[in-house]
Amino acid sequence: MYSPRPRVRHPLPVLSEPTPEEAKRSRLFSPLRLRSGLELCERSWIPAMVPWRASPEGEVTQEVLAWYERFALAQPGAIVIEATGIRDVPSGPLLRIGDERFVSGLAELVAVVRRASEGRTRLFVQLIDFLRVRRRPARDKYFERFFEPNERHRARLAELRGDERWLGAGDAELRAALAEATEAELDQVLEPRELESLRFGDRERVTDGFDPGIRDLPKTLPSLFADAAERARRAGFDGVELHYAHAYTMASFLSATNTRTDGYGTTLEGRLRLPLEVLAEVRARVGAAYTVGARMLCDEIIEGGSGVDDARHFGVELARAGVDFLSLSTGGKFDDAKQPKVGEAVYPYTGRSGFECMPPALSDERGPYARNVPKQAQVRAAIRGAGLDTPVVVAGGIGDFALAEGILERGEGDLVGAARQSLADPDWWRKLREGRAHEVRRCVYSNYCEGLDQKHRAVTCQLWDRERLDEPGAQLGDGGRRRLVAPR
Repeated sequence: MYSPRPRVRHPLPVLSEPTPEEAKRSRLFSPLRLRSGLELCERSWIPAMVPWRASPEGEVTQEVLAWYERFALAQPGAIVIEATGIRDVPSGPLLRIGDERFVSGLAELVAVVRRASEGRTRLFVQLIDFLRVRRRPARDKYFERFFEPNERHRARLAELRGDERWLGAGDAELRAALAEATEAELDQVLEPRELESLRFGDRERVTDGFDPGIRDLPKTLPSLFADAAERARRAGFDGVELHYAHAYTMASFLSATNTRTDGYGTTLEGRLRLPLEVLAEVRARVGAAYTVGARMLCDEIIEGGSGVDDARHFGVELARAGVDFLSLSTGGKFDDAKQPKVGEAVYPYTGRSGFECMPPALSDERGPYARNVPKQAQVRAAIRGAGLDTPVVVAGGIGDFALAEGILERGEGDLVGAARQSLADPDWWRKLREGRAHEVRRCVYSNYCEGLDQKHRAVTCQLWDRERLDEPGAQLGDGGRRRLVAPR
């Protein structure tokens, strides 16, 4: 994991304790109507989190139902269901919406949230597309199964070793030699993408024009997203959130690293073209009265990547194109991720961009609390400056009433997202409304949850996953050593 220098451990902000009357008068607990006509009862927002509880086939399970029911009991303004795949392809225990067979399970999930929140909480599903990422292979496996020898490799090895016999070496002999080569030799013989595939695992990119499937993404993705949005509507969701953030396909099109030359990259307009076309296709399918929002980055935090100026432009254009809300995040990219262990996949939250996405309490001098809100506020200001009123969801280290209320009062955001604090205490929104802030189980921002996500294990919170394990009906994981739902 990325670790800043010097490291500073930041204490939690002083707890604010609003009375029920103060909470009732607050902006945080005031309603908000979206352009689609949908009204949120308050401005509290639980962003998408991936809990690793779906079936191996991407279906809703009892564990998924219990996870979202627990958040719904506090009746927040909105819950966004985890990143849900729009393709019907194997992706482990992640929810999918890429086929009709998933609709009934998702409809049951909607019904559970409706009952638990007594109809107060609006429910969105985050729609995601992602490209292939292979696990880091063992060296011998890489050269045996994935490496394709060519004359350049032979020439480089012959020059490096001063032995022309390598110019005529057979494929098997060359593979065996490189499998035993030093790291320095490999640096000089292999191409950059080959080195990456060996040391990190092969990863598809939107710029891989040699691959017909990648080249045709602009043709295939709009209808895939639209099909998924239509299924979401039939399942009963209040709307969808298009995932244009972090390390995944749509964010890669928006990135300044997108050098496609087919009109879908290189320039600001080219990079934004496919996201706008996806939005247009989705809107045409579900209509103006159905809520369609988007999640995007205010800063990629990678070398050569998009910054706040790009995000300001994208935010204005997406708002102008009719998104009903914009949810803003930061970083979380493959580009600067740490090298995984052999047999594991690269994880996009281990480099500096991952640190900025989920800054922990052990941080740099700036600290983690509302760290990225100033950047997010710039995107909102650009949208307002263009005469548009699209609501903006801000997030990142917001776990206190006064902090959240101040953000809204200053016009830095319109809705307040809190993932880690909501995980630590799913009831915290209700406790704030009822004047029971002193009872809130406060997130300590250790990123224990993120560590579990990195290992693709069921995500829990260190503050409660070992509490009351003998509670009747408690859902347990890891052979009964951790609870899967926060205690009440």
